[in-house]
Amino acid sequence: MNFAQVAVFVLVVAAIVLFYFIGSALSLWVQALVSGARVNLLSIIFMRFRKVPPKLIVESQIMAVKAGLLISTNELESHYLAGGNVLRVVQALIAADKANIELIFNRAAAIDLAGRNVLEAVQMSVNPKVIETPLVSAMAKDGIQLKAIARVTVRANIDRLVGGAGEETVLARVGEGIVTTIGSADTHKRVLENPDSISKRVLEKGLDSGTAFEILSIDIADVDVGKNIGAELETDRAEADKKIAQAKAEERRAMAIAVEQEMRARVEEMKAKVVEAEAEVPLAMAEAFRNGQFGVMDYYRMKNIMADTEMRSAIGGTDQDEPEKKK
Repeated sequence: MNFAQVAVFVLVVAAIVLFYFIGSALSLWVQALVSGARVNLLSIIFMRFRKVPPKLIVESQIMAVKAGLLISTNELESHYLAGGNVLRVVQALIAADKANIELIFNRAAAIDLAGRNVLEAVQMSVNPKVIETPLVSAMAKDGIQLKAIARVTVRANIDRLVGGAGEETVLARVGEGIVTTIGSADTHKRVLENPDSISKRVLEKGLDSGTAFEILSIDIADVDVGKNIGAELETDRAEADKKIAQAKAEERRAMAIAVEQEMRARVEEMKAKVVEAEAEVPLAMAEAFRNGQFGVMDYYRMKNIMADTEMRSAIGGTDQDEPEKKK
């Protein structure tokens, strides 16, 4: 390959590169020029080196100019490089301007970078959104359970979108307010007669404080009667008391059985001792005979006394002898 061929090859490559950087940039520059948006041609060319899509920036600039908004390309580029959604921010600014909502580019960019959909927020400011709470169960003072569903109409608060709580917090606060209102009612009938009393009391609590929304209204969509929680609690308590009483009675019965067994053991022990003592009587009498301390006449008198005692017991028929006779 000679020098001329190399020169031609270099010129072709240079022409391709030049067309890539300048051709598309020139087309965007002309498009912006005829649309009334003043965008520097060099700025469009250097956007590629900054890894910023020129088409997105130029079209967003044209959109803003056509809507009567003054936004510089530097602001759009910086927002893109920060990870923001340039097109959505511009659309939100246009929608806010048409709805006479005060919203500047810096605030819209901050809302977008905070992870919130700024366009949806502007649309919600114009057209409020209705969110429905999950089924909330609460018990009135008479022990009857009520189940309620509420529809909350909210409007986005642009000033509190950065740092404000979301829909989950609003629903949680509304649910808490419903539980508190039902729980403070004397009877469930009063709540069923005036379900709007729940809405009024919940609205009085200022539940939208610190959130990104403004609560416009709270409507009770449905209220149903649930279980008789009070009766179930009383039943459970009575059953528990019954089990406790049965356990105590069983404990007393076991103690009585133990005492009875102990007494029987003592009686058997005493009987054994009596039998043992009776067995020693003949030995003692024989010893007394040998020592001359007990005579024959004494022995007969003792036998007469024992016979007389047995006869009197048989005639008297005492209660203690009846079981022995039956045996």
